[in-house]
Amino acid sequence: MARGAGPLRLLLLLLLQLLALPAGRGNRTGPDSLYVSEYFSQSAQKLSFYSWYGNAKLFHFRVPEDTVLLRWLLQASRGKGPECTNMEITVHFRYGAPPVINPLGTDFPANATVRPSYSISITLSSAVQNTTFVNVTTPAAGDWFIAAHLPEAAGRIEVKGFSTPCPYMFQADMFVLRLADMPVLEPGVAMPQTVVSPAKALHVKVFVPKHTAVMWLELRNCVSSEQKACAVRVVLGSITLPQSFQRIITCVGKVNCSLALDSPPWEKWLQIMVESLGAANASVSVKMLASFRACRPGSTSSFLNFGSLNQSQTGPRPGSAGAAGSPTLSTGETSRNASDQRSFCLQNQPVVREDLDVVSVRYRLLNGPSVPVNSLSPTLLLLNLNTGMDSGGSLVVNLLLNKVRRLIDGIVSPLWGFVPAPGLVCQQTPGITSVSLANATVVACVSAASPVLSLNATHNCSTAFFQGYPLRVSTSSPEAMLIVLYPQTDDWFLSLQLICPKGQGECNAAEAKVTVFAYLTPCFNDCGPYGQCSLLRRHGYLYAGCSCKAGWGGWSCTDVTKAQSVSAQNLATLLLTLSNLMFLPAIAVAVYRYYLVEASVYTYTMFFSTFYHACDQPGVAVMCIMNYDTLQYCDFLGSVVSIWVTILCMSRVKKILKYVLFVLGTLLIAMSLQLDRRGVWNMMGPCLFALVIMIAAWVYHGVKRRRCYPPSWKRWVFYLLPGITLAFIAISVYAFMETNENYYYTHSIWHVLVASSVAFLLPPRDKHKKPWAWSQKLTCRYQICQNDREELYAVT
Repeated sequence: MARGAGPLRLLLLLLLQLLALPAGRGNRTGPDSLYVSEYFSQSAQKLSFYSWYGNAKLFHFRVPEDTVLLRWLLQASRGKGPECTNMEITVHFRYGAPPVINPLGTDFPANATVRPSYSISITLSSAVQNTTFVNVTTPAAGDWFIAAHLPEAAGRIEVKGFSTPCPYMFQADMFVLRLADMPVLEPGVAMPQTVVSPAKALHVKVFVPKHTAVMWLELRNCVSSEQKACAVRVVLGSITLPQSFQRIITCVGKVNCSLALDSPPWEKWLQIMVESLGAANASVSVKMLASFRACRPGSTSSFLNFGSLNQSQTGPRPGSAGAAGSPTLSTGETSRNASDQRSFCLQNQPVVREDLDVVSVRYRLLNGPSVPVNSLSPTLLLLNLNTGMDSGGSLVVNLLLNKVRRLIDGIVSPLWGFVPAPGLVCQQTPGITSVSLANATVVACVSAASPVLSLNATHNCSTAFFQGYPLRVSTSSPEAMLIVLYPQTDDWFLSLQLICPKGQGECNAAEAKVTVFAYLTPCFNDCGPYGQCSLLRRHGYLYAGCSCKAGWGGWSCTDVTKAQSVSAQNLATLLLTLSNLMFLPAIAVAVYRYYLVEASVYTYTMFFSTFYHACDQPGVAVMCIMNYDTLQYCDFLGSVVSIWVTILCMSRVKKILKYVLFVLGTLLIAMSLQLDRRGVWNMMGPCLFALVIMIAAWVYHGVKRRRCYPPSWKRWVFYLLPGITLAFIAISVYAFMETNENYYYTHSIWHVLVASSVAFLLPPRDKHKKPWAWSQKLTCRYQICQNDREELYAVT
């Protein structure tokens, strides 16, 4: 059911129902087939201009099993104000994990695997709303993600409240049509099926058990209702975006057809669709048979290995010199293990998943970080990433080749490695012990859903429905790293096998030791020194992204195209901090004219503005004397209070009233900044209110004196007009000229202009006061108090 559906939403939902296959028993591929439609909706999100991944709005859907049709309803809209212009919205789709996108064309970190996401563009031109449909037939069941964003951000710093940005909204709804009773193929049992017509495809599914090496699908006795050889197309697998690896066979003019799949996805339902290519009213009868060849796994695990759970990975392992008291294998038992190893198609290495934090996992090998790799069968490590909360980080796999050794004589034990025969020794030195093995290579493959089991035969890092990520280590290049950005939710496998250039014969008695480090991290390398790793959330789903600074860019803030040099960062810090010293003339003028409270406020502002900007720098030239948030709050508070006390001082009201307004205004400003620190009315509100008080006081003075106030033209020409001009220029620079690129010098200009305007705008001191004149004291210890009565008729 659609939640919160208005008349338009109900009309669109009806349209979806009409465009899709009709639900109910009227449309069936067989006598008992039943389609069920489901509708999922998520609330609309306001789009942002793109500068980093956090600007993309993410939608997370879960497609149920046995879905034969997926339809997305994408609705984009914009406001109706004059600030709204034509806009292009980019929408990315991906199965299993959030889309990996690169709208800015920046660099990814070295060793990172990047596969472009599937994306479409939605244009908002004359119409204020755009509705787009995206169809996917036979989609893969599980997590699907949609990310939407506007074009690249302009980089202009907008003051909140000065301008009203146009709202661009985006909403994604999902409609699925699934088969409630999809037929199931039983392995080894030929199942008769009928394709009613070319317009109604046949959908069946088969469960692939664990350790399946090869799957065969056979079509037998395929005939049409017209007594002709059948013409059908068989599609195995489901669609996954951005890449889909469906296997298709076309059987035309044949009675029997077959297809073999190497390394199909383990412990999953495999959907099979059969479409008729014959005449419109002709049905096709066929028998479908699915069979599997299992892979016999060998394992190095035993109950003894669980003792290493409490040991360091660098500590002694069974069979090493430090493992005192370790049990040994008898000669007969070792012989059996050696013969069994040749019959195994893979060697399992036990791996423990250790959850450290959100989107943070470390994988520990029970037998230590080094694993034995030979040429007879691949060594397999399982990296579990199927919790549903692991796809928002980066999977890092690091391989280090320790040594490749030839076993001179003896027996290879799956548990203990090489066991020399009596009277023989294994000549072993660091590196290669045989010249013929100098060019030996350990080939590895990281894949999802199922492992690659034939690395030595094809050297191809791909399974039935997944293109894996290859790795190689050798004596000339002993280290390799792989970074998988946003790995899809699934079981991941690392397969390793030893390959020799002259054939596998010379590798049969060789073994390599490879150190494996695998972990899941929110951000690779914690975004480096010029980035900040931010944890993002969409409802209950968490994912991470890097926010770069100092001109650095890229997925992990490694792109130096627009990066600021260290000298530029130092210059920016010096400009933003030392420009606050322009408050010193204002402080000196305030002290000279006996405005000590105002001078204290200016000193406070200068101090915290200096150290806030020293702490606010994006690069390496940073110094924080206290918490960043505290410095920012004090800087904002000092800036607004400085304007407040300056305007009230210009109004020349009675001192008692002025100080009451000082304290009351400061308290109200502190409260408003706590509510909204960057709101424009936090600054404009006190300024306007203080200006009203000043104008009212000046009008009162002018009416009482019956002349303009202030009466001196010199005061207007040499002080007020220059001060007001500087203040207006400062506001214009602050509100309309600052961008991310020119911030360090435009904001420094703002500091200089504001501080200079204060020095011009401060009124002269009272004429009956002498600067720093202390009151005279009598010998009788009585004090003649100086008359502090406000002189309303003083000429200023």
